[in-house]
Amino acid sequence: MTRAIMILGGGGHARVLIEALLRSGASIAAIVESDPATVGGLVRSIPVIAEDDFLGRFSPDQVLLVNGIGSIKKTETRQRVFDRFKGLGHDFHSVIDPSAVVASDAVLGEGAQLIAGSIIQPGSRLGSNVIVNTGGRVDHDCVIGDHVHIAPGVTLSGGVRIGAGSHIGTGSTIIQGITIGAHTIIGAGAVVVRDVKDGETVVGIPAKVIAHG
Repeated sequence: MTRAIMILGGGGHARVLIEALLRSGASIAAIVESDPATVGGLVRSIPVIAEDDFLGRFSPDQVLLVNGIGSIKKTETRQRVFDRFKGLGHDFHSVIDPSAVVASDAVLGEGAQLIAGSIIQPGSRLGSNVIVNTGGRVDHDCVIGDHVHIAPGVTLSGGVRIGAGSHIGTGSTIIQGITIGAHTIIGAGAVVVRDVKDGETVVGIPAKVIAHG
């Protein structure tokens, strides 16, 4: 049985995913929302249903979920949504925009999302629930942990490693071989030339630590 694709959340990131899915020829059965103000409406002709309604009507073997929750600096909310529905037995569908370039040997975790213009080069591995946003570039042999958000226009040079739950800010650059710890924040436009420890926030050119987790 073909499972229906449903998107969790109807905000800006969800609309980007809708565009990618429609461009790839996928059908979207519904958008699942917890905000009662949006329930009953339509987004791109897709019905918006209440989360309680979804949980009461659909079993995990009937649907594939797409995590439509974005992240600005912090990825915890997006991770909580993923973990909650995984705990209920649901599977997550990966979204790959038709314009994304993905090496044949790249490994994508469950629910990975590659937005328009993103590039994943050979030998790279992405964890579950990862976003590589618009125009993000992941060069060869990078390893990206679960729940990481690579924001628009980021460049990861070869062999970069990023720990789980980190946010790599818009337009930032990480040079080759750098290790970024878990739950870090790399500020927009930063140029990272040294390793970053778990929980640190770094900004600037070259990037410097301004906060510890």
